[in-house]
Amino acid sequence: MSAYKSKFILTILFLFISTIANAAPLQVTVSIVPQEFFVKKIGGDLVKVNVMVRPGSSPAVYEPQPKQMTQLSHSAIYFAIGVPFEQAWLPRFKSANTNLEIVHLNDSVVRQPMQEHIHNGEEHHGHSENYIADPHIWLAPPLVRIMSLQIRDSLIEADPQHEEIYRKNYYEFAGEIDELDHELINVFKHSSKPQSFMVYHPSWGYFARVYGLKQIPIELEGKEPSPKEMAQIIDFARKNSVSAIFIQPQFSKKSAQAIASSIGAKILVADPLAANWDENLRETAKAFLGNSR
Repeated sequence: MSAYKSKFILTILFLFISTIANAAPLQVTVSIVPQEFFVKKIGGDLVKVNVMVRPGSSPAVYEPQPKQMTQLSHSAIYFAIGVPFEQAWLPRFKSANTNLEIVHLNDSVVRQPMQEHIHNGEEHHGHSENYIADPHIWLAPPLVRIMSLQIRDSLIEADPQHEEIYRKNYYEFAGEIDELDHELINVFKHSSKPQSFMVYHPSWGYFARVYGLKQIPIELEGKEPSPKEMAQIIDFARKNSVSAIFIQPQFSKKSAQAIASSIGAKILVADPLAANWDENLRETAKAFLGNSR
């Protein structure tokens, strides 16, 4: 084989390998399923998203599986969002993949304290000395718009050759978020009275704040209410004509069922970790409106 032909074959092989490398999607990892929705909206087919907390699991007590740690070793970016399991595991993720860029999306927004449950038959306002930041920032569209900007910029930094695509996708997604926000505002704006809803776990505080609602939680920090607290909650719910209690699939519904049974209320599901983020917020808004007090 001539030197020219050998050089030609090597050139073609190099171009082929380069094409495959360039076509490989950027691998990123996120904590929860709704984040996958956001990253795919901006990254599209240019990114492959690994999710740590799979459907049915709780981000409060989650422990990654060995297979997920292997996938993490190939990720360029980890998008954290402030859920409890991250506190213990993010340092381990960094140790397992020293090249991993950890982006804290929760740092780009102002967080509020977790809402406490009912005390002595009354809704508790404010927060205790043991401040706990509410991690459920993905349930407020205006906050998602802010976090999406950070996602866009992080993808551009890791994959600058596709900057135009990431920017274009971000602007399209930002428009969808604004449209969703206006829809949700319209859902509640014609109500003749303040809307409040009772939930087992206080996941919907940001959603309630943005749309002028009041969340009434049963538990805090994953702790079941004591018998005395249960009696107070039942009394409060009965006096305030609570017709439905919202639960999420990741938490026990034992206490919620006991309260609902005592006051003749319905048990309804409102899942803050649903994959279809936008449609889930639309459906949840309708459920809150139809079963508020």
